[in-house]
Amino acid sequence: MLPTLRQLQYLKLLNEHKSFVAAAEAAFVSQPALSSGISELEKVLGVRLIDRARGQVILTAIGEETLKRAEDILARAEDLVEAAQGATRPLSGRFRLGVIPTVAPFLLPKALLKLREAFPQLRLFLREDQTARLIASLKSGALDAAVIALPYDLTGLDHVFICKDEILAATPANHPLAQQTTITPEALKSEELILLEDGHCLREHALAACQWNAPGASDVNQSLSGGFAATSLNTLVQMVGSGLGVSLLPAMAAQSGLLSDNTVIVRPLTGDQAYRDIVVIWRAGSSRAPEAKLLAETLRS
Repeated sequence: MLPTLRQLQYLKLLNEHKSFVAAAEAAFVSQPALSSGISELEKVLGVRLIDRARGQVILTAIGEETLKRAEDILARAEDLVEAAQGATRPLSGRFRLGVIPTVAPFLLPKALLKLREAFPQLRLFLREDQTARLIASLKSGALDAAVIALPYDLTGLDHVFICKDEILAATPANHPLAQQTTITPEALKSEELILLEDGHCLREHALAACQWNAPGASDVNQSLSGGFAATSLNTLVQMVGSGLGVSLLPAMAAQSGLLSDNTVIVRPLTGDQAYRDIVVIWRAGSSRAPEAKLLAETLRS
């Protein structure tokens, strides 16, 4: 006997909700039906998947491994259905797209209008999150594609290029560096540098743009560890505008009206590494690959 897709869905929902009652509601079945499905799955596999001690729902070690395989199977099953439905009508129906926070507000507004005009049957579901969590959602099948910035480890994923986004130096308008036409990374080293907090890939891209993430650049990382960090680009710009320090911003953010109050000035960095690549990524082998490429083409235009 083989597990059914329904049983695997029950396991996935149970792990997400950590409650038989909540998982049953999400599956639109009764609690006894869901419990029976989990029990049947355990019987088919011959292992215990759930530790039900003290009223908690905790996956056993083999349960964790089973869940990973179940998520892959369910993602491929969804791919099968969506590929069949979209064979003659690309980008129609549901498409789940993840976008990193340092791209979403600047790329999506105009792009969404173009997508709506070009693909009126598309139902686009958006999720804004940090890169690591978007990739985890892609691999688990919770997303169909994502827009992120490179460099980043793309093991098990395919991608297509959208555009290059220059990394710019940002200073208070009355700062001496604002009088220069270009700014060297060395000139920023002696300043109070404010970046996004850990977890945002733009932080690493900014360090890479100045070649501060290379071996021997530990002095910069040490100075950052005790300094200021922002949770968003809006906060970052406000901190720089208040005179708390200098920073590094992506050009798409600077050109979007984020600097409209004229308290912050941006200047190009010297060097040839001051940029990030914006790409669309998807699971390697996904049937949604043609649609992801079509989406990238629309975003690129």
